[in-house]
Amino acid sequence: MAAPPRGDSIRVLSTDRVAPSSTAGGTPLPERAVPLTFLDAIWLQSPPVERVFFYRLCGAPFAGDADAVLSTLVDSLSRVLHVFHPLAGRLRLTPGKTNRYEIFYQPGDGVAFTVAEHDGVGVGELVTDDPRELAKIAPLVPNLPEGGALLAVQATVLLPARRGLALGVTVHHAACDGSSSTHFLHTWAAACAGAAVPLPPPVVDRTLIREREDFYDLTTRTDDHLKKFYSPDLLVDKLLTTFTLSRDNLQSIKHRVAGVSARRGLPPPRCTSIVATFAVIWQCHIRAAALGDEAEPGNGGRAHFIFLTDHRARMQPRVPEKYLGNCVGPCFASAPKKEIAPTGADGLFTACSVIAAAIDEAMRCEPDYWDRCMEHGKELSTIDGAPFSVAGSPRFRVYDVDFGFGRPTKVEIVSVGKTGAMSVAEGRGGSGGIEVGIALPPERMERFRRCFSDAVAWLSSSSSSSRDE
Repeated sequence: MAAPPRGDSIRVLSTDRVAPSSTAGGTPLPERAVPLTFLDAIWLQSPPVERVFFYRLCGAPFAGDADAVLSTLVDSLSRVLHVFHPLAGRLRLTPGKTNRYEIFYQPGDGVAFTVAEHDGVGVGELVTDDPRELAKIAPLVPNLPEGGALLAVQATVLLPARRGLALGVTVHHAACDGSSSTHFLHTWAAACAGAAVPLPPPVVDRTLIREREDFYDLTTRTDDHLKKFYSPDLLVDKLLTTFTLSRDNLQSIKHRVAGVSARRGLPPPRCTSIVATFAVIWQCHIRAAALGDEAEPGNGGRAHFIFLTDHRARMQPRVPEKYLGNCVGPCFASAPKKEIAPTGADGLFTACSVIAAAIDEAMRCEPDYWDRCMEHGKELSTIDGAPFSVAGSPRFRVYDVDFGFGRPTKVEIVSVGKTGAMSVAEGRGGSGGIEVGIALPPERMERFRRCFSDAVAWLSSSSSSSRDE
């Protein structure tokens, strides 16, 4: 089985296969095949999602006892895979088909579970919000083994005191979306912690998705232009930094956007906390590129932004909340850069307006929604570079993933270093803020940090409110 990437200070101790636990009668879980829907097939050529959870092993009953932690993690993973069995399987072409895929599980399949040690840096240095070399964090998440594997796990004990743990989880997006993968993580954590009442099991029924054969055919073609949206080999020179917008910052954005609406005599856009977050980070992203003369030619001076919305409650028929698979659709926002980049409330108003409009279009989920998505996709295939995008959501509650040894000290989506996306999670501590992860080369990171610092200072000021509104 393929070993995960190694850093200079990481020593891989073992890689074993964790199989789903047996049925009540002691027999192995039987062979099963789960077809991919068109919503799954969209992600066949995408890089997997890589998360790492950092924990301090300080509380009872696992204080400093990393071996007990590892044993409990493996045992609970086996039990949870019994109900999340597609994640223990592998992707393959559906027998007798040329462009249809399925997840196939058979007895003997399982999830690669790697145990490693890291003695090059302490947990405190790894979990800071300040810029860190992505190349030092990337080895804490495993590669997916060859052969169509969908899930891999790596538990790295942080030396010398063995009081820190980095739990890396890699998931192929074709297997499930963020809601499903974090449902799996919360279920695994609850089982590991010995929860008295297990979480609701997943719904493994792909017939709940009404198929779009034309969309499936389009997404399973080999289109080279998709590859330019990802940079899997460009981790070495990137820094990963965490930026937090407080509840007050978010409220200030909403207030200022409402002020522009009133001044222009327009109805205010639906400026939720996530819309406000997307707007200010997108604005900083555009501004940081412009400061470095990194204007993207060939796209008419427009900025493009893509993010996902959950369609479970909007599909006809309605898809269950715990559906295991992909049930998300894209939201496409676009506007001239010159209308978003300026400092002050007007740029934020434009960004919030086009983002809110993109959400409204997706939420209506009209019959021609997927046709428009295909048209948007064709349009983006003609631009140079990749559109700015999003990984994660505050709704996933990643800071509640407690395996019985405490809440995570920090959670990172490492794969943003390959996709160029911004990662998003709820703010730590339940303060109502939103946390964003950005991976950029050093010079551009410094420009982004200056832009973000200026934006927060402006949002926090009392004088700019009357001046700009």
